[in-house]
Amino acid sequence: MKKIGILLPLLLLFAGCNNDLSFKEQKYYKKSTLPCKAECTDISVVVPIASDKPIVADSINKKVFATMKEIIYVGEKPFTATDYNGLLSAFINAYDKMQTDNPKDVFNWKGDIKGKVIYQSDSIIDIELKHYTFTGGAHGYSGRHSLIFDAMTGKFIPNEYLFRDKKAFMAFAEKKFRIAYKIPEGQYINATNLMFENGVFQLPQTYFFTDKGLLLFYNVFEIASYADGPKELLIPYSEVNKYLTVR
Repeated sequence: MKKIGILLPLLLLFAGCNNDLSFKEQKYYKKSTLPCKAECTDISVVVPIASDKPIVADSINKKVFATMKEIIYVGEKPFTATDYNGLLSAFINAYDKMQTDNPKDVFNWKGDIKGKVIYQSDSIIDIELKHYTFTGGAHGYSGRHSLIFDAMTGKFIPNEYLFRDKKAFMAFAEKKFRIAYKIPEGQYINATNLMFENGVFQLPQTYFFTDKGLLLFYNVFEIASYADGPKELLIPYSEVNKYLTVR
């Protein structure tokens, strides 16, 4: 009986360890079968698929896929696909239809999305989606998405729940931003070709948890022109921890 009493906690411990959430990289690729005129039209997706904890994994995987549908988007309505193969096929089919309807036009589309887990702790999981899509025009659109999840439940954590006091953090972040981009305190913040709405500092829509600190990331067009590219600000955890609700 004593041996059973000793072994049971060990078995439970190993069972818990074996039930840790894990991710497996999954790749998807589709290419138009129409003859290539300028360049070939294709789309490639790499995505981390969560597994081992069904409820948690399902919540994460659904949110990642829903975000992919927002990125791989053509026309007025999102594609109705329910899986990645269907989503990529819808993109290619949309191109095929447009090319078939306009046989004299020479154009191609492109899609390239790479997702990976960039930060994982006992509290949160941060998945980055780097993406580039081109469906005509002067240039394509590239950007980075950050999806932050509660590691215990798999629920998505919106930006407004990341900070204890968003107003205080915004004031702190503006000081750090001005220092990083050499904008003196009191100077009009858009004086250096930035495009903050109404000339007032705003927090970004995208945050990345990294090994070095919290990265504030402004995608193209968010506060600067396409030519100026994205803007970013890395704040060490030693300075930002007091504002964060999670880490």
